[in-house]
Amino acid sequence: MKNRLINKKCILIYMLCLTVCVTVFCSCAFPQNGFNFNMDNSLSRSPLNIHFLDVGQGDSVFIELPDEKTMLIDSAESKFGEGIAHYTEDCGYQRIDYLVATHPHADHIGGMTYIVDNMQIGSVYMPRVQTNTKTYENLLDSIYENNLKINAVKAGYMISDTEEYKIEVLAPLDIDENNLNNCSAVIKLTYESKSFLFTGDAETEELNSIKGDVSCDVLKVGHHGSDTSVSEEFLQNSKPDYAVISVGKDNPYGHPDDSALKLLEQFGCRIYRTDTDKTIVISSDGYDISVKSGVRSIEEN
Repeated sequence: MKNRLINKKCILIYMLCLTVCVTVFCSCAFPQNGFNFNMDNSLSRSPLNIHFLDVGQGDSVFIELPDEKTMLIDSAESKFGEGIAHYTEDCGYQRIDYLVATHPHADHIGGMTYIVDNMQIGSVYMPRVQTNTKTYENLLDSIYENNLKINAVKAGYMISDTEEYKIEVLAPLDIDENNLNNCSAVIKLTYESKSFLFTGDAETEELNSIKGDVSCDVLKVGHHGSDTSVSEEFLQNSKPDYAVISVGKDNPYGHPDDSALKLLEQFGCRIYRTDTDKTIVISSDGYDISVKSGVRSIEEN
């Protein structure tokens, strides 16, 4: 009888120890918050967030890169400069690591003087184009006064090449100062398996001349969706799933043009427009893409 009691005690002690060991193992192997695994069993990647800002009849794209660096491509007219700065600050950033002026039209660089004067700037990138407008001269003065250097970009220039993402310049190949639109810096951002193409005001003449790989998942349509913003040749080469048009409501130019919209629809693009969708935020982990529209517009000052 005594031996049976001893055996029962031993079994109870054994079971208790086993329960404790299993509990400890589980708590170590599987944290309370859990892990989010992708199909390749790796941890969830840092997101890439691209904000196509609603700045009326102009262009400005703010990008949160996966390594917490930032990029700003264009900055609309001067009256939007302060609003763009406030928007980036509301996203948690005081610094623009890569500042790109695609070409020297006021609706693309007007707000950049305020950005340069009031935010921390890493590097500035512009095509080597000359024009004598006051807006352009003000920006050059601001860059000089803040002891910044302009990196002159053209096709083949690499802005950044990390293990996670690559930012490369596909155009311009040549500078034609008679048409500043076709001097636009065309930027391709690749994050893992997804690519994003930003075309400034490039028209079909420049777009069709690009020698590099223009294939992309998301296309920022050139020149506010004008009748020269896309062509069958370019869309056959780029094959975007999403097209974003930065355009002002009831603008006097008739942008976006019906012919451009029909061509984008013909190629199966999901079209987003800042005049109807406000600020559009496209996010990606490098393998999937999500879109949020209706985000606030940028305030004028």
